[in-house]
Amino acid sequence: MDRLSLYLDPQIRDWVLFPITLVMILVGILRHYVVILLQSPPKKLSRAATREQRALTRSQILRATSSNSPIPPSYYKAISQNLSEAYKAGTYLKDGPPKADAQSSAPNPLSDPAAMDGMMAGMKTQMVMMVPQMVIMGWINFFFQGFVLIKLPFPLTLGFKSMLQRGIDTPDMDVRWVSSLSWYFLNFFGLNGLYRLILGGDNAADSSRDMTTSPFAAMGNAQPGQPQDFNKLFKAERDNLEFAEGLHNWVGENMDTKILRKYGKLAAL
Repeated sequence: MDRLSLYLDPQIRDWVLFPITLVMILVGILRHYVVILLQSPPKKLSRAATREQRALTRSQILRATSSNSPIPPSYYKAISQNLSEAYKAGTYLKDGPPKADAQSSAPNPLSDPAAMDGMMAGMKTQMVMMVPQMVIMGWINFFFQGFVLIKLPFPLTLGFKSMLQRGIDTPDMDVRWVSSLSWYFLNFFGLNGLYRLILGGDNAADSSRDMTTSPFAAMGNAQPGQPQDFNKLFKAERDNLEFAEGLHNWVGENMDTKILRKYGKLAAL
C-alpha cells in the first residue's frame, strides 16, 4: 500500500516546531541555574571534627611510608605507639572518649543536620528537574495534540512508528513523520549534547536523568557529610599501625656507607 503523502503548513514549523524546541532549550538552561541557586554551600566542620579526621589521615600517611620511611625507627615507634594509645583512649573523638556503659551503634544519618540538609537538597533538585518536564508535556498535549511536525530525512523501519508517532493513530502514515509529543521526547534525550556545549559537561540540565532517578534517591545515597563511626575506624587503625611497625624500613640506615659507595670511595658489593 502506498504511504500517505503530506504537505505541512509552514506555520506549523514557525508556531509549533520551533517554539517547542526553543522552550525546552530555555527551560533546560533556566533549570541549570535554578539548581545552582538552590545548592547551599558546604558547612564548615568544627575544630573537633576536623581534628578527628586529621588524626586518622596522619596515621594513614604514617603507614603508607613505613616501608620507605624518612623517620628513624625510634621516632617512628614512638609516634605509632602514641597514636595507638590516643585511639584507644578516644582522645581524638570529637564527642570525647566513649563511656564504658555506652553501647556501640552506628550513627543515625537522620540525627545529623548535615545529612538532613543533603537529603533536602537532593529532593529540591529532583523537583526542579521533574516539574518543568511535566508542565511542558501538559502544554504540548493541550495545545498541539495530534500535530505532525517534521519528516525525518532518512528511512526507518516500522518498529520506530510507535516511538515517532505518539498520539496519532494512522497505520498508513510513513514512519518518518514525527508527531508533536514524539518531538518532545526526541528533544528530551537529544538536547543533552547542546547543554554540554553551552553549559559544560557538569551541568544540571540533563533531562534524561529524570527518567532514571527517583526524587527520594538522594536519601539512600551516601552524602559527603554522612557521619562515620570514628571509634570503630580508630580501633581498626590501631591494628594497622601495629602491622606497619613490622614493615618499617628507614631510608637513612647506613646512609654514610651508601654515599661513599656511590661516589666510588668504597668497593661496590
